[in-house]
Amino acid sequence: MESTRFTAWQFVAATVWFATCSEAWEFYVGGKDGWVQNPSESYNHWAERNRFQVNDTLIFEYQKGKDSVLVVTKDDYNSCDTNTPLLSLTDGASRFKLDRSGPFFFISGIADRCNAGQKLIVVVLAVRDKSPGGALTPSPAPPVVQPPVTPPPKPDSPPGASPSDADAPVPAPSRSSASKAGFPCAGGVGLVIALGVSLLING
Repeated sequence: MESTRFTAWQFVAATVWFATCSEAWEFYVGGKDGWVQNPSESYNHWAERNRFQVNDTLIFEYQKGKDSVLVVTKDDYNSCDTNTPLLSLTDGASRFKLDRSGPFFFISGIADRCNAGQKLIVVVLAVRDKSPGGALTPSPAPPVVQPPVTPPPKPDSPPGASPSDADAPVPAPSRSSASKAGFPCAGGVGLVIALGVSLLING
């Protein structure tokens, strides 16, 4: 009996942990270069290769005392104005949580470095709308895709020739895994609940 009670408490604790854990990722800004004056890839190009969602975290790595990260308005981003930041990050390994959808603007705390290109715009994807009951709004049914029809080969084409790869559909972009750390954990709730119910019934 004591063993069953202990197992039930373990189940409850695991369920709460899984249910409250969100699918969030950590992105190291600039990849292996970090937050530097002359990165091997521009920061905005790096950002374009990734998909950012609410609750993701950006990590800026730089030399403490020799640089900083400023969160600024769009106007201050464009002019590299370091005088009135919304937030100043200075510890050398700064973490910034993306707590809403929309654009975020970051610049170096040194104006000359910002003017040289040490600046970043991150656009966070919009959160999917929820109905009043809390359930996700149903998505429309996906369109039915017909298989492509292979055109007959041209008279001067050699036998067995296939259409050009240039006509092949391009896959939709996905969240890049190049600069992520962490793992999603909300997907295991169903497994934990099923395990707990089984333990309670068999106990």
